[in-house]
Amino acid sequence: MAKEKAVVNEKNGWVMPKKEIWIFAIGAGGQGMIYAMMSSYVSDYYVNVLQLPLIFVLLLMLLARVWDAINDPLMGMIADRHTTKWGKMKPYILFAAIPITILTILMYFAPEGLSKTELMVYTAFVYVFWGMFYTMADVPFWGLPNVLTPNAQERSQVISLGRTVNGVGSAVPEVLFLVAGLVLPGLLGTTGIEYFKQQYLIIAIVTVLIGIVLYANTYFRVKERIVPPLRKRQPGEPGQLKRIFTCKPLMLVMAMGVLSSGRYMVQAAAVHVARYAFYIGPEITADMSIAEKTEYIAASVSSVKTIFQVCAIVGMFGAMLFMPVLMKKFDYKKIVITTCLAGFVASIFTTLIGWFTANLYACIPFVLITCIPLGVLNVISYAMICDCLDYMELKTGFRDNGLGAACQGFINKLGNAFATCGIILMYMFIGMQPEQMLSSDVIIAATELTRMQNFGMFSLVSIVPGISMLLCAIPMFFYPLTSKVKKQVEQELAEKREAEHLQIN
Repeated sequence: MAKEKAVVNEKNGWVMPKKEIWIFAIGAGGQGMIYAMMSSYVSDYYVNVLQLPLIFVLLLMLLARVWDAINDPLMGMIADRHTTKWGKMKPYILFAAIPITILTILMYFAPEGLSKTELMVYTAFVYVFWGMFYTMADVPFWGLPNVLTPNAQERSQVISLGRTVNGVGSAVPEVLFLVAGLVLPGLLGTTGIEYFKQQYLIIAIVTVLIGIVLYANTYFRVKERIVPPLRKRQPGEPGQLKRIFTCKPLMLVMAMGVLSSGRYMVQAAAVHVARYAFYIGPEITADMSIAEKTEYIAASVSSVKTIFQVCAIVGMFGAMLFMPVLMKKFDYKKIVITTCLAGFVASIFTTLIGWFTANLYACIPFVLITCIPLGVLNVISYAMICDCLDYMELKTGFRDNGLGAACQGFINKLGNAFATCGIILMYMFIGMQPEQMLSSDVIIAATELTRMQNFGMFSLVSIVPGISMLLCAIPMFFYPLTSKVKKQVEQELAEKREAEHLQIN
């Protein structure tokens, strides 16, 4: 197309076919399925199904994130410094597809006959290597919008639609979890812990096989158009990491991301809350068989988990659908501050209702409002990082797309790790012993725990996310890239790119 051969200038209009924008979004949906399978369920699987020591799970999550602090920026620098004959960002998506598929299935496969120590070694190996291969694909994938189009408005649409469909994809394991809880108990014929092992493995296999096909399809169906001018760093100029850490707007966005880690609790802790905070179903009596209790509790866990998921869908996805309109009309910082403060206030009402009435249904409207900032932050943080990269390119002459995407990827994984660690710490604080809650001989319902234990678990999806929302709004008061400043940066950058004859392939 003639338009695609023109010198880059935002006045030339959009360059991506609508079909290609949707291909990227569908790939993001596949990625969301795979990541949700890990982030929303691995803590419950490790703690309640494999029954690994709580301190081991806690240390595994923390140490894996320490490695990510090295791994993510390293992947970003590799993507920035090298262009292969298959492209700059796309090849990593394809190369990592098979390892991610295998490791996701192994993550929910419980080998027989292993001692507790051997099982810990196995899970640590799989979890750490899963994170490495996921990083190999994730960082370049979310760096793609920067090389797909030079148009800031078009890029925002690519990110907004991609993050929205990514969120939709993350709901697929939740749907499978609901269906499995209602259907599998009667089909599998197993009880207690053996049932939950098989349930998780089946959900993981279905999720990753569908998700990886959608994700890998991005490699074949989208086109990298932007060829950044080759420019070597001159003596005395800052290196990649220094450019990142001295960019004030980017550091504020990263601070916002870290402080908002508690928002992941609504999804990551929902299955724990469903297992130990609420019970929906027929009364469980002492004379019931293990098979009957397994069936009733599995159905209750699926139902309660689904209630939280519906709240997330309505609140989070609803917000994401409106984000393109909001992002055109308001400063990003104002959107973040307003929605996060609303989420904090809603979390207070959720907490009070949960404590005084223990009524799950009365909490639903406020949980829904608490989920709105999840959708806002999921979309806007990526757009803000892209704006920060524009700012850095204008100021330094370098555009570190891969490293910028690595910052966002690291924040996401750090947030999920903090959420998981918070769950583990709550188990310790309220005196929960998973090995006594779920086994082949004993299965305990939420109704058999103390009210304090029930509420402790419930706080993970009520006041804890709320406090996190309040904290993450603070850095935004100091964020300098207002709509006016952003527009000025885009205009100056467009003129600079035109003068440097940046080409669209």
